[in-house]
Amino acid sequence: MILTRTPFRISFFGGGTDYPQWYESYGGKVLAATIDKYCYISVRELPPFFEHKFSIVYSRIENIDHINDIKHPAVREVLRYHNCKKGLVVKHDGDLPARSGLGSSSSFTVGLLNALSAFNGECIEKYKLAKTAIHVEQDLIKECVGSQDQISAAYGGVNEIEFYRDSDFSVVPLVISNTRLTQLNDHLMLFFTGITRIASEIAKSKVSNFGNNHSKLLRMRDMVDEGISILRDKKIPIQEFGQLLHEAWTYKISLSEKVTSQDIDDIYKTARDVGAIGGKILGAGGGGFLLLFVNPNNQDKIRNALSKLVYVPFRFEYSGSQVVLSKSNGFHD
Repeated sequence: MILTRTPFRISFFGGGTDYPQWYESYGGKVLAATIDKYCYISVRELPPFFEHKFSIVYSRIENIDHINDIKHPAVREVLRYHNCKKGLVVKHDGDLPARSGLGSSSSFTVGLLNALSAFNGECIEKYKLAKTAIHVEQDLIKECVGSQDQISAAYGGVNEIEFYRDSDFSVVPLVISNTRLTQLNDHLMLFFTGITRIASEIAKSKVSNFGNNHSKLLRMRDMVDEGISILRDKKIPIQEFGQLLHEAWTYKISLSEKVTSQDIDDIYKTARDVGAIGGKILGAGGGGFLLLFVNPNNQDKIRNALSKLVYVPFRFEYSGSQVVLSKSNGFHD
């Protein structure tokens, strides 16, 4: 059996410019970080005692004979990509719910690709893992998704990710002092709104409006450099990072009416009224997790004001997708 552990991510700035519909014309850039909440994928050979050939276990269970009949799109296309011949059991577990803005779909795809590569005796390097996951989601499944989630899930860490017009990318780890990085982490709070959504549907509405939001997307890309500058200069109060997050949120909600809702607006206003400096709904928007930037001495007030929401403490993580277990089940040809 192979077991992979793949982190979820939070994105600070530049979201939207990581879509190929944008960066293939103008280039893109994001600042994002992975957190210590994970997607777990196990893959093992199915013993030859069952009527079905593939067992796929996630929020539902699929027991089927042919790859083409698999309803889970990522599992179907990844197994096709690897031209799987052996019977397999694929199982998913996650620390946090899907469809919630933390890049969970891409963490699933990256984790499964990593697991199947290991199952086939290959140690796949991070660049190829990210590239393949992007190919699976954008070209094979044909989802309207960006390219940052797959890269964050594969690499791990706090990174500046730049996208080039030739569809290539670079990953530059954020180089700042441990003290400043801890200070940033200590100012961040994560809440689950309880609202799940289909990210690709919201993304389509944003992508269709790219032509009308050219200047806004350029500004959102520039915020990546501004955010990094704030973190690198210890003389700049860390609170300015939170203020920049708030500005980024105002731009994000202007890209599509589907990004926010009255419920989300009310939650965010409540948080701001009791001390949050800035924040944003993560991912495409429409629901999921709310990231807030709050001075530590105000965080109790925020937790009390948002007591109906699930608060999720987290720390940054730096491993990316990893094989954490590799063990034979004793069935071989």
